[in-house]
Amino acid sequence: MSATEATPAPATPAPAQDPVAPGTANLVLREILGSGFFRTLLAIVLGFIVGGILMAVTNQDFIDSAGYIFGRPADALGAGWNAIVDGYTALFQGSIYNPKAKSFAGAVRPFTETLRFSAPLILAGLGIALGFRVGLFNIGGLGQMLAAIGASSYVAYALPLPGALHLIAAIVAGVLAAALWGAIAGLLKATTGAHEVIVTIMLNYIALNLVTLAMRSGILHDPNAGSNPKTPAPLDSALYPLLLGPQFKLHVGFLVALAAVVLYWWLMERSALGFRLRAVGENPNAARTAGMNVPLLYVIAMGASAGFVGLAGVNQVLGSVDGVTPSIHSGIGFDGITVALLGGGGGIGILFAGLLFGAMKAGGPSMQIADVSPEVMVVVQGVIVLFIAAPPLVRAIFRLPKPVAGGPIRKLFTGKKGDA
Repeated sequence: MSATEATPAPATPAPAQDPVAPGTANLVLREILGSGFFRTLLAIVLGFIVGGILMAVTNQDFIDSAGYIFGRPADALGAGWNAIVDGYTALFQGSIYNPKAKSFAGAVRPFTETLRFSAPLILAGLGIALGFRVGLFNIGGLGQMLAAIGASSYVAYALPLPGALHLIAAIVAGVLAAALWGAIAGLLKATTGAHEVIVTIMLNYIALNLVTLAMRSGILHDPNAGSNPKTPAPLDSALYPLLLGPQFKLHVGFLVALAAVVLYWWLMERSALGFRLRAVGENPNAARTAGMNVPLLYVIAMGASAGFVGLAGVNQVLGSVDGVTPSIHSGIGFDGITVALLGGGGGIGILFAGLLFGAMKAGGPSMQIADVSPEVMVVVQGVIVLFIAAPPLVRAIFRLPKPVAGGPIRKLFTGKKGDA
C-alpha cells in the first residue's frame, strides 16, 4: 500500500451551529411585524374583496334573483355589483367626502370624523406595538384604558384647577394610572415568570368590574344617573378644545395622537432606553449577557405600553362633554392589536392603520343607511389582520416569491445576510 493510500483524508469540519434562536412566540411576532408594504397592501385589498362579496351575497335583491341565477345570471350579478358599489360609495361618503352635502362643512365633516375616530385607535396601537417589539403580548388594553378612564374622569370633574393646568393634570393622571396598571403585569412576569397574556386578561376583568363599581356607587358615580354606572360630566377646563369650531367634533385629541407617534418613534428608534427594549425583544438572553437588567426592562416596557394605551382612554373621557360609562372603551383596547399588526410596529405604519380603521368606523352609519350590515366592516378588519398574520397565505394567493433561507427575519436574529 502506498503512502498516499495509507494517509487518511483530512476530516471535514462540522458546520458551525447557528446561535440559539429566540422563542417561537418572538419569531412569529417578528414575522408578522416584518411584513413588507406590498404584502400589507395586498392584505388590505383582499379584505375589501371579501367585504364586497359579503355585501353582494347578503343583499336582498341578490338573494331574490339567486333563485333563478342559471336562467338569468345577469340579474343576480347586477344586483351583487350594485350592492358592492352602493356599500363602498357609502363608506367613502361617510368617511372621506360627501358630495351630496349642502355646505362645504357638511361635505368635509366625514373626514374630520375619520380623524376623530382614528385618534384613540392610533394611541392604543402604539401601546400594543411597543409591547410586541419587546417580545411581550399585551392583551390588557381594555383594563389599561379603564384605569386611565377612571383616573382621568375623577380629576376632570372633582379637582378644579386653573386654565390649562386642569387639562394637563387629567391627562397625566390617566397615563400614570394606566402605566401603573400595566406595570403590574410586567412586575409579575419579571419576578414570578407569570405569562403576560394570562395576567393582562385577568387584569382586564378586574379593572372592568372595579371601574364599573366605582361608577355605579363609588367615587366616580354621578348622583343624577340613579343606579346606572356613569361619571359626572368633566369640567370645561378639562375638556379637549375643538380644533375646527362647534360645527365639527374633531378635538385636540387627534393632535395628541400625532405627538404620541413622534414620541413613540423617538423612544423606540433614537433613545438609549428604546435600544435596550428592542434588544430584549430580539433576544433577552443576549441582552442579559450584555449586562442589561431584563426584569426591570420588562416592567418598564409594560408600563410604557400601557401608558400609550392610557392616552386612548383619556381621549374618550376628555373628548366628551358628558359623563362616561364603562362601555366608553368601545373595544379600542382590542382594536389596538389589529392596528399594531397592520402598522407593522412602526409609528408611521400605525398612524395610517389607525386612519384606515377610523374611516371604517366613521363610514359605518352611512353604510347602514345603504342597507349594509355593520358586521361587514368588522369582518373586513378581521380578514385584513388574518392575511397580515399569515404572510405565506398572501404569497400563495398572489404567487409572490417565497423568501429564501437567511432572509430578513434570519438576519434580524443572527446577523447573517440573505435575500427576501
